Amino acid sequence: MPYIFQSPIQNEGSQPKTARSTQSDGKTYEELKKECLRKGVLFEDQDFPAADSSLFFSQKPRVPFEWKRPGEFQKNPQFIVGGASRTDICQGELGDCWLLAAIASLTLNQNTLARVILPDQSFDKDYAGIFHFQFWQHNEWVDVIIDDRLPTYKQRLVFLHSAELNEFWSALLEKAYAKLYGSYESLKGGSTIEAMEDFTGGVAEMFDTQHPPENFYKILQKALERGSMLGCSIDITSSAESEAQTTTGLVKGHAYSITGIEEVNDRGRKVKLIRVRNPWGQVEWNGAWSDNSSEWKNINEQERNRLTQISLDDGEFWMEFEDFKKNFSKIEICNLTPDSLDDDTPNKWEVSVFEGSWVRGSTAGGCRNFIDTFWTNPQFKLHLQEKDDNSDKNECTFIVALMQKNRRQLRKEGLDLETVGFAIYKADHKEEHLTKDFFRFNPSKARSKTYINMRELSERFKLPPGNYVIVPTTFKPHTEANFLLRIFSEKKADSAELGSKIEANLPEPPKPTPPHKENDEEKGLRRLFQQISGPDGAISAYELQEILNDVLKRRREIKFDGLSMNTCHSIINLMDADNSGKIEFDEFKIFWDKIKKWIALFFTYDTDRSGTMSSYELRSTLKALGISLNNTLLQLLVLRYADSKLEIDFDDYLTCIVRLESAFSK
Repeated sequence: MPYIFQSPIQNEGSQPKTARSTQSDGKTYEELKKECLRKGVLFEDQDFPAADSSLFFSQKPRVPFEWKRPGEFQKNPQFIVGGASRTDICQGELGDCWLLAAIASLTLNQNTLARVILPDQSFDKDYAGIFHFQFWQHNEWVDVIIDDRLPTYKQRLVFLHSAELNEFWSALLEKAYAKLYGSYESLKGGSTIEAMEDFTGGVAEMFDTQHPPENFYKILQKALERGSMLGCSIDITSSAESEAQTTTGLVKGHAYSITGIEEVNDRGRKVKLIRVRNPWGQVEWNGAWSDNSSEWKNINEQERNRLTQISLDDGEFWMEFEDFKKNFSKIEICNLTPDSLDDDTPNKWEVSVFEGSWVRGSTAGGCRNFIDTFWTNPQFKLHLQEKDDNSDKNECTFIVALMQKNRRQLRKEGLDLETVGFAIYKADHKEEHLTKDFFRFNPSKARSKTYINMRELSERFKLPPGNYVIVPTTFKPHTEANFLLRIFSEKKADSAELGSKIEANLPEPPKPTPPHKENDEEKGLRRLFQQISGPDGAISAYELQEILNDVLKRRREIKFDGLSMNTCHSIINLMDADNSGKIEFDEFKIFWDKIKKWIALFFTYDTDRSGTMSSYELRSTLKALGISLNNTLLQLLVLRYADSKLEIDFDDYLTCIVRLESAFSK
């Protein structure tokens, strides 16, 4: 079942009162701090040690960094000086401007800021060298505990730092975020949206400034009024353009934050302005409405004083909105509450959250281009019941957000973000997983605009009420990753994972045929059985192996090296009604009827006549036998029985079927 948010508003009722500690020993911040104060020692975090491994995973530091506590290189260190603000954030040697832009946006909303940067932390009262920050990770809040040893070089911080040299909240926040993802190097390169979501648990949307919606300025205005976090950037056409400065003072391939939006009266003309901040703390726009530009002389002094600060190169500047759209490429918005941003009436959304996996050989089917495996991807139904309020159209608004899990942490293992997307189909159906034929003959009603290697891909849709199925996929089949699927619907909508039932509808075995009514095949089986069974009229697993190998080796279409003893023991366990450890002829004959059906199914799904069956066809095979399994069990079966080429040979196929029947029969 999905986790359902009853209210989208992040208040005491919707936010967890406590966050899960990420410490390997399970201890909380309070427990560790109390322990340090009692012993009279400063905290040293063994989970994220003051060592090169916490800095980089693919290289060694260019210079000999020293890990130092703030008090060891700065007089009177403070956690926060005069409140946490966007001007406290200056980029260091790390390429994490995307993170800094998100932190700058975070400081604009005090309630959100207090969720991440916990109060009552200082270098004065009860100082124990321990601090903590909270982040949203895959539908839960986690508490990341760190010590205050920071990377320095020549008595100065190497990475993120505050403009106030004795202020350390931003440097410690960056360290906690680095710990969350495994190292400082893991923070190189990213999307501002990624950090925004980690700070809020909100839903993100992206807008192309070259093709904006009609009410784009109003969307941004409402987003800022509601405390949403906004970032923007300029696209690059080659790696050589990354961090390249234009003649207008803007930097390509660099993450900025949007901190304000205003309309001013310029000699009777309404001018729309937008305020942008460069996390470097310097390098600003030098065009119209920039610091000290002549345009400011055309508005009244009171309004000018309200919008402008002392003209310093602090990285923050105003632009006319039309200039902004011409120069910047995209805007990322993280909505702290999932209210609609494209109309005047805030609408509460219902949110369903699902966790899933693409596993090679079972549920990693790839995109629609790969029709033979596409249908094996996880599927999620969405029942849209009511049209939007205040709308003449019979449409329902919803957002689909597909997030890849833990990919940044996996960088040190050589893995990175996969290329993902999703498709939405109209499907009036029951709770069953949709088959290959459905997708072969039914086009999608909507889909993600593109497949892309971002942590989260989110898009807004409007569709008529009805039943739909969302299929999240990687672009190529056989690509493994874990994902989180979030569905935001404006009105009530039911959602569930398809194919999640675990059940079996096995037919009753036929009654044994009396000896005088046996056909030629049954008479031949009886003679073979009697030759091997001996005077007790029953056979053991060893004798069963001899019989089945003798019969099945004649079937040249089966890729067969003989049944394993393991398989034969499983068959005895399934058919041995009196628990004697052997089976009699009537039991063997019932099994023979079963195996003929299983062989026929095996041939049906051995489409290339290779003598093996694709592991992706296991779900269909089991369904034909009356067995339904969820994705988790199916993934485990494939891991157990498929080979490196994702093929299942007959022996493993037979063992799998026998064990499943045995499990459902007991």
